[in-house]
Amino acid sequence: MSAFANALTVDVEDYFQVQALAGVVPRSTWDDWPRRVEANTGRLLDLFAAAGVRATFFTLGWVAERHGPLIRRIVAEGHELASHGYGHELIDRLGEAGFRADVRRARAVLEDAGGVPVVGYRAPTFSLGTRTPWAHPVLAESGHRYSSSIYPIRHDLYGSPDAPRTPYAAVGGALWELPMTTLRLRGRNLPLSGGGWFRMVPYGVFSAGLRRHAAAERRPAIFYLHPWEIDPRQPRVAGLGLKSRVRHYTGLAATERRLRQLLADFRWDRMDRVFADRLQAPAGH
Repeated sequence: MSAFANALTVDVEDYFQVQALAGVVPRSTWDDWPRRVEANTGRLLDLFAAAGVRATFFTLGWVAERHGPLIRRIVAEGHELASHGYGHELIDRLGEAGFRADVRRARAVLEDAGGVPVVGYRAPTFSLGTRTPWAHPVLAESGHRYSSSIYPIRHDLYGSPDAPRTPYAAVGGALWELPMTTLRLRGRNLPLSGGGWFRMVPYGVFSAGLRRHAAAERRPAIFYLHPWEIDPRQPRVAGLGLKSRVRHYTGLAATERRLRQLLADFRWDRMDRVFADRLQAPAGH
């Protein structure tokens, strides 16, 4: 086990809100779908409590408005409450004004529900990048202290393969970007932060990647998952293409078992504590 803790994070959204399903689940119908996010996030909280770890919960404002008791439980059990925006809209499609309204609304809802300051942010579907040069300044002016929205990989839905792989001071002043973890291998960045990759590759391969990252780079990794990823009984959504079905449903039945093993094999903590040395200093220092 490494001498330092890695960052454990949860993107709190429901199964019908993910980008892979956006083409067949209109936003206007969200309130018509049976919500499972509170029960699934509660199961994650139970798992984390049993393992004695704390995490950062990047939470949609939409979820917080409808599940106040869940937000209060996250905070009461010692986890960090952070923002995933309000309505899981890709920020490059929102535009600067729409993004500003979205993050301000989300932060206000989350702080009201949780009763604590919200300083962290993660963009839906890692949609912050070269096409959104205004995003980091907007986050800073909105009171955020850090973003964990850049994934330095090549992917058809997201990714900034040429972005820095290590934490860096973002344009706009007092804000840090904490990129998702990648493994550098043969000149390429391979994904190593969880999500679908955690479900699809053998656990031994994934955990070996984390150990190799720790040994080679001597810095924390960032891991993420969604509450719906431990819910193999979630309703199946009709009309999905093959790629979307594979991305969303592969490995769901084994994720909870794999997660228990991951919690036991590595040290974990909240983003704000894992990266405290950066966040307590002015960006750029």
